[in-house]
Amino acid sequence: MSQHVDTTKTRVAAISVVASATMAALKFVVGIAIGSLALISEALHSSVDLVATIITWIVVRFSDRPADDEHHYGHGKFESLSALGVIALLYILAGGILVTAVGHLREGAVPPKISLIPFVVLLADIGVNLWRAYALHRAAHATKSQALAADALHFASDVLGSVAVIVGLILAALGYSWGDAAAAIAIAVVISVLGLRLGRSTIETLLDRAPEGATDKVRAAILSVPGVIGVGRLRARMVGAKYFIDADVQVPRTYPLDRIDAIKRKAQHAVTTALGDADLTFTALPMARDNETVRDRIMVIARNAALAIHHVTVHDLGGRLTVSIDLELDGQFDLSKAHDIAQGLEQSIRDEFGSDVEVDTHIEPLEPEAPTGIDAPAARVAEITAALSGFATGHGIHDIHNVRVRDTEAGQIVNFHCRAAPTMSVMLVHEAVDDIERALRRNFPTVKRVISHAEPTRENID
Repeated sequence: MSQHVDTTKTRVAAISVVASATMAALKFVVGIAIGSLALISEALHSSVDLVATIITWIVVRFSDRPADDEHHYGHGKFESLSALGVIALLYILAGGILVTAVGHLREGAVPPKISLIPFVVLLADIGVNLWRAYALHRAAHATKSQALAADALHFASDVLGSVAVIVGLILAALGYSWGDAAAAIAIAVVISVLGLRLGRSTIETLLDRAPEGATDKVRAAILSVPGVIGVGRLRARMVGAKYFIDADVQVPRTYPLDRIDAIKRKAQHAVTTALGDADLTFTALPMARDNETVRDRIMVIARNAALAIHHVTVHDLGGRLTVSIDLELDGQFDLSKAHDIAQGLEQSIRDEFGSDVEVDTHIEPLEPEAPTGIDAPAARVAEITAALSGFATGHGIHDIHNVRVRDTEAGQIVNFHCRAAPTMSVMLVHEAVDDIERALRRNFPTVKRVISHAEPTRENID
């Protein structure tokens, strides 16, 4: 995409160089030949446009370079600087034309020699400039190039200038000697007015004025992303053809980091779709949602403290909260250190819900991340499988299968699958499986952990 934009800018600017040089030379030669101040002024105007076009050709090739260590936002503002330089040249030219034209009016200069040649040259110039202005305007709109927009404006002013020269020559032919000087003044006015318009937009870009309508589009785009609660501070600016957006985005504080990252990617895509070439700086602001449960809030507190908890139970006893938590800590910690950590967690929960909250924390050793172990002998697996099937009798649990037993440094770990009626509640299944697990550990002291997976009865799955 970037290479295509660069090729478009360069091709249009190159064509403009050739056209500017040709028409400026023709108008200047004819203007000198017939003694027309207006035509000479217009030729000088086109000469400035030629210089501007050459500058544009150079600048657009440089401004499309990617960001580097010295220019973190790219090189797009070189286009704005070049546009300011061209505007300055135009105002210098307009001032010179105005002074000369007023002098001609005061001194009564000799009117130009009228012939068909200047009219043919001017009409050809109008046709060329109309085509160039249209081509440059389309290229500037497609690439968001201020340098090409400045060039398009110059050629549009050339059209008005050529029309003013034609009117001046006609007035001179009709015997109004002041017609040529008046046309020159009109050219100076046209240059000034159009330069003012371009200068305003260029200065606003250099001053990082927010692009019109951009913040509304960005806000709507970000809010359309699922998971976004709201958008706080939002800033937008343009550097060349690229939008740079800084947004503070409110997201649920219960979301994990990988989900926040997914929201960021979707927000970038949404903003790019809305604006085109855009770079979004996304600052996530965790927010508490109205529908957060007490358990959600406790999980957030533990996560912020980098603590592993589970089996969080919350009860409301007559308006007073009671909370029970299983807290996993490194098994090598001494009790004093573990107790301090547990108390810190309990205090954080009271800070969140009030000092009258009752919090009980059960401390248990954190499971090793990757304990080493080997599969137990087949006879041991068969023995434990038979025991599990026996313990399951009378609990509504059946079809003990996929039993795996592994010997580790901490003891044996047992994994098994079982089946229960599909209509059986999760609570009842959990209680039944817990009974089976406890019975297994009582009868097999070397078993340190039992992990079960309950499935609905096969006949009812379909």
